[in-house]
Amino acid sequence: MADPAPSRRDRRRKRSRRHNPDGTMTLIEHIYEFRRRLGWALIALVCGGIFGFIWFQTKLGPVESLGQLLNAPYCGIPSQRLLPGTIAPDGTCRLLQTTPFEGIMIQLKVGVAAGAVLTSPFWLYQLWAFIAPGLYSKERKYALTFVGFASVLFAAGAVLAYLLVPHAFAVLMNFGGEFFTTALTADKYISFVLSLLVIFGVSFELPLLVVMLNLAGVVKYAQLKKWRRGIIFLLFVFAAFATPGSDPFSMIGLAGALTVLFEVAIQIARVHDKRKERQSRESEWANLSDDEAAPFDYTPSTALEDEPTTPVTKSTSTDDIT
Repeated sequence: MADPAPSRRDRRRKRSRRHNPDGTMTLIEHIYEFRRRLGWALIALVCGGIFGFIWFQTKLGPVESLGQLLNAPYCGIPSQRLLPGTIAPDGTCRLLQTTPFEGIMIQLKVGVAAGAVLTSPFWLYQLWAFIAPGLYSKERKYALTFVGFASVLFAAGAVLAYLLVPHAFAVLMNFGGEFFTTALTADKYISFVLSLLVIFGVSFELPLLVVMLNLAGVVKYAQLKKWRRGIIFLLFVFAAFATPGSDPFSMIGLAGALTVLFEVAIQIARVHDKRKERQSRESEWANLSDDEAAPFDYTPSTALEDEPTTPVTKSTSTDDIT
């Protein structure tokens, strides 16, 4: 007879750290757990996408609508560089829509992207909850630290990109002089801004990767100090190829920020290596050479002759009985 299916309470106890500290599960339980975590993550993304879709045209108290926030860099350019058709009769600045469904598709794309960012703590937690039972406590600590700092750095990179967008457009639209009239469609403009935000956000994770490699013992401070000039040069080359526009503001802004963050990563590696070296110096075996034996006591211990533990029974004869 087949075993009955585990109840919901049993499955919850299986996922609990108190009742299952090792996180052991069967293959089918892992599949069920993955399905459950994936379902909650998708629900969070859908709810975030709906919220972002509504926010695109709705002002949330003191916070401007998402569409207004995205239009602000474009509308900040002097009016003589804008196509006259993008200025509404009431004097407001609007983007140019060239196809009937372009507006709703852009609103959907931007809403989903904004929803994914806003709900990232929830769906990242679902990913973390699925992976964490298979990690040691030290690995869980490093992973949580990495995710926390990665989120902050990504947000900082996106904010810097948003601040540089008006300057980038001002430089790019100046190249034609009086011979060209700028007519950016909404799709091209939004794609440019989103790609710039993502590129800056992801690029800000590179110094964090250097720090994690140093903590893992893969890269040392001496190596980073030796490679400093070459890495800074590569950062400027990376910024020149990574930024979607050819303007100097985006490239210099990204390269300068990455250089500062990389220098911070080098100093963190220096402090970590010094502390690790001091701990190894205080160790008993720190001054031993590679071919020197460890200071163990190799004197063999003498085996003690123990008393017999089994009780000795005295045999009785027939004479004693009599």
